[in-house]
Amino acid sequence: MEVLRDDHIHRPHPARLSVSNPVFDEVMRAHAAAVRVGEPTYRDPVSGLMVFTAAFLAGREWCCESGCRHCPYVGAPAST
Repeated sequence: MEVLRDDHIHRPHPARLSVSNPVFDEVMRAHAAAVRVGEPTYRDPVSGLMVFTAAFLAGREWCCESGCRHCPYVGAPAST
């Protein structure tokens, strides 16, 4: 099991979605709405693609190394 970055549950790693991105607030509203109702994904407001929520990814307990926007394991050391 990998080490979960609690701070990335609520805000993506800046390399995945920077707060300076012009659509940051819109993306985070869509993410929060999906998490609130227990959905594992939400539709990206810009691309229309489906994006996994941090809550769903945290529940998997490992990083798949696919570059997920809300991965809560980015930048965390692997557990031993």
